[in-house]
Amino acid sequence: MDMSRRTAILAATVSLGGLGFEAGAAPAPAPKPSGSALQPTTTLAPRPPMGWNSWNSFAGTITEAQALETAAIMRDKLLPSGYDVFTVDIQWYEPEASSYTYNANPVPALDAHGRLVPAPNRFPSAAKGRGFAPLAAKVHAMGLKFGIHVMRGIARHAVKQNLPVLGTAYRAQDIADTSSICSWNPDMYGVDMTKPGAQEYYDGLFRLYASWGVDFVKMDDMSRPYDAHAPEIEAAAKAIARCGRPMMLSLSPGETPVLRGEHVRRHAQMWRISDDFWDEWAQLEAQFTRLENWTPYRGPGSWPDADMLPLGRLALGERDTRFTPDEQRTLMTLWSIARSPLIMGGDLRHLDDATLALLTNPEVLAVNQRSTGNAPHFLEDGIRAWSAWSEDGKARYLALFNTGDKPRDVTVPLRTVGMAGPAKLRDVWQRRDLAPVRDAVSTHLAAHAGTLFRLDGMG
Repeated sequence: MDMSRRTAILAATVSLGGLGFEAGAAPAPAPKPSGSALQPTTTLAPRPPMGWNSWNSFAGTITEAQALETAAIMRDKLLPSGYDVFTVDIQWYEPEASSYTYNANPVPALDAHGRLVPAPNRFPSAAKGRGFAPLAAKVHAMGLKFGIHVMRGIARHAVKQNLPVLGTAYRAQDIADTSSICSWNPDMYGVDMTKPGAQEYYDGLFRLYASWGVDFVKMDDMSRPYDAHAPEIEAAAKAIARCGRPMMLSLSPGETPVLRGEHVRRHAQMWRISDDFWDEWAQLEAQFTRLENWTPYRGPGSWPDADMLPLGRLALGERDTRFTPDEQRTLMTLWSIARSPLIMGGDLRHLDDATLALLTNPEVLAVNQRSTGNAPHFLEDGIRAWSAWSEDGKARYLALFNTGDKPRDVTVPLRTVGMAGPAKLRDVWQRRDLAPVRDAVSTHLAAHAGTLFRLDGMG
């Protein structure tokens, strides 16, 4: 699989266009779901999830030893800042996984009911039917949540063997839709949810994950094409509700259609807004518009996901991130002001001080975890802006970005973001107070740079 899948004085009358917001106002509430009893489950993800995922670092190759080594570093370095979801990504069931390229005819590890289990040559503690339970227990003992990546559907190898569906008289060939396949991964067939035994298959799958102690499931090949896969999205949500263990559900990859926002927020706590995001400026620039478009659906239990943070050492150790320091700060600023989940993708075994500081700035993380009314402002070409309220409603956050290729001076009138001066001004990234401002915030932004301010009224 390809891994890449002049001075600007802003008019005082700038309005918030595109989404119909009044200047300085919070976004309109998400439309009420209809046609389903399910509502966003705020208890599962009341704030954007934070964690680490193995894909950017290990592709499908991570082993138990590497997972435990990484989890220990995460416990020591990132958990104190709130990063608590540790996720083993794709192909943990594939004994021969070796890179970002998938085997054309895989023979995955399966149990007697056609459910994928960890490959014992890579996860020795999974032998004798123990699955991920021993690894999950060790991860939990570190104070972390345990997550896994799964593919939509049923293993093609289980269909070939026609294994029985647990608790039913049906077999894999009775429920498989062999015409429903993933375009980039050869492991699975879709499940025909009109067939008897189909929901029971998903119920049994998530009961297995519950028995292992899984807290988070990233389910792939789900969001595209969305309507074709909606029955299986619903099946997974239903199975989680029945499995006896709370689990966050993250749907992947995107681009999830915004028109299906009502549906997706009822069935998952996270969903991808793009295809795989890697360390290329063009991809980062594209995420601005996507995050803007998803504003009405952002809130407790309902998090549009701009994907993992490709920072630090990446791609099986072959290179470090291609993002410049300014671009890295833009990335973290955008993900934070737009309240995207923060899932680190870089290899923690090579975590450098600069990347650690970028990930753990407490004032930046407070914006991601505890701000409200997050909304984009549409100003002028090359300059992007977002604002939000602090959780207590006493302060205003202002994020400014220069997506152009030349440095810019930017001035934003306070009334553009719903404030009246004078106001105290704080540089959130530098964690230092600046001179108070009366009517506007002015700053200089390098090309591709972003910054984040906190404004506290003095009236």
